[in-house]
Amino acid sequence: MNGKTLRRILGYVRPYRASLAAACVGALASVLFTLLAPVFTGRAIDCIVGPGAVDFPGVLRCLCLIAASVLLAAVSQWVMNVSTRKISSRASNDMRSEAFRVLNRTPLKFIDGHAHGDLISRMVNDAELVAEGLLQGLVQLLPGVVTILGTLCVMAALSPVIALVVVLVTPVSIVFAGFVAKRTAGFFKAQSAAQGRLSGFVNEMVSGQSVVKAFDYTDRCFADFDAICDELYDTGLKSVFYSSVTNPGTRFVNAIVYAAVGVIGAISAIGGAITVGQLSCFLTYANQYTKPFNEVTGVLTQLQTALASAERLFAVIDAETERPDAPDALAPGHCAGRVTVEHVDFSYVPAVPLIEDFNLDVQPGQRIAIVGPTGCGKTTLINLLMRFYEVNAGEIAVDGNPLPTLRRDALRGMYGMVLQETWLKCATVRENIAYGRPDATDEEIEAAAKAAYAHGFIKRLPDGYDTVIAPGGGNLSAGQKQLLCIARIMLCQPQMLILDEATSSIDTRTEMLVQRAFERLMQGRTSFVVAHRLSTIQSADRILVMNAGHIIEQGTHEELLAKHGFYARLYQSQFAVE
Repeated sequence: MNGKTLRRILGYVRPYRASLAAACVGALASVLFTLLAPVFTGRAIDCIVGPGAVDFPGVLRCLCLIAASVLLAAVSQWVMNVSTRKISSRASNDMRSEAFRVLNRTPLKFIDGHAHGDLISRMVNDAELVAEGLLQGLVQLLPGVVTILGTLCVMAALSPVIALVVVLVTPVSIVFAGFVAKRTAGFFKAQSAAQGRLSGFVNEMVSGQSVVKAFDYTDRCFADFDAICDELYDTGLKSVFYSSVTNPGTRFVNAIVYAAVGVIGAISAIGGAITVGQLSCFLTYANQYTKPFNEVTGVLTQLQTALASAERLFAVIDAETERPDAPDALAPGHCAGRVTVEHVDFSYVPAVPLIEDFNLDVQPGQRIAIVGPTGCGKTTLINLLMRFYEVNAGEIAVDGNPLPTLRRDALRGMYGMVLQETWLKCATVRENIAYGRPDATDEEIEAAAKAAYAHGFIKRLPDGYDTVIAPGGGNLSAGQKQLLCIARIMLCQPQMLILDEATSSIDTRTEMLVQRAFERLMQGRTSFVVAHRLSTIQSADRILVMNAGHIIEQGTHEELLAKHGFYARLYQSQFAVE
């Protein structure tokens, strides 16, 4: 087992020392009362010396003591189980919460670099497996250690020779279990990774089901799914098979211990060293002594799975987070809207440059349109302006303040952003519109919806503004989801705007109405508009034409057409009449 991972897991147990102490006391008491029962059983046997010579009062007294010890052992076991369940649940919840907090502080490149289904699997499935493994470990470990030590002490007191035999044979079982566990750890890691890939694949296929059906990808989807399932089956079978060898092996060794105790104990009883009742007591203790080894090896699969899952969860917790804001970072209360970009270089992959020596000077209130072919860097520029990604070289500034000198929340609060890809949470329409301003009044929310021309369809929904949006917006059309995202920005009234194909999912008539709303919203505000349909950006103060990470042309719509260059060809490709 990975000792470092185990120590980190135990670190999450440390805050719950009180529950751990209660579990230890419960385990100690449970084992103590369990160990007393064989003693009273042995005494009861010794009270039955032969026909007509039975000490019935003594037997009855032993039976009462046995019943009391069993009852107290059960109560102690309940206390231990409740405490260990509380520890495992809270510790795994702390791990999940920390991973979620880190996930929300990581740069976007971490999110973009992992399958979303795999991240979900780590947060949900892996955390649950850690909790289950931790619970099983505590439940088996605490009473197991006390049982081993307690039975050894009692056996040593009754017969040091028999106790010595037990101690000498035991290490064989421990060495065998450790040998198998060490060689199966890799299988459990592969199994957890395959589970993550399966979750990621299912998430992709479910979210893109319409595309899967439209392109008749169903058969290939089944084939890919079966391939991942086969991999999961193969790694799961190997991990479970090899780890399951441990339990029979340790049981075989423990059976040898039991047989040795029985043989040597019988010889001692014949020689008068111990009584028949003490022999019975010894055999019971031999069973109790070997039981913890059998139980631990029986749950070894869960323990190994928990460790593999914990490593995947710790990979999220250890992910690089965004550089924290400087202690003296600025949070301006007002933004004039001047944006300057000086000699900026950026690439997602170091070996593949994207934006090189990029320069831009935007005056307050200007409307800047960004056009160009797919992959030229339009959306990347937006990501850099919002500081979703850090530039590799150069500097971006707002009102003369370089972005690293501004607090991220202050910078992002200056912008209102409407993307081509809509995002709505599973909540009411009202809550989705008020996502950026939770304190907004109902009147303000409705005014924003009317400004975005969303009020009409909202009122036609079953519960109006109180209609709960299905996960992923499944009960709304693409255009309706886009209108709600636009209404969200209308409500926030930001100081600057970023519109990345914001009207791409809206019909032509509604687009004309929304464009009017945007005209009012952009009045006096610095705005960046990414567009493929050039008809939507003809009124921009300046149009930036990008290609391969460079601004190759800039000017007004008329100026660029007069140049008969790259922009003119783009425009003519959309509007030329054959």
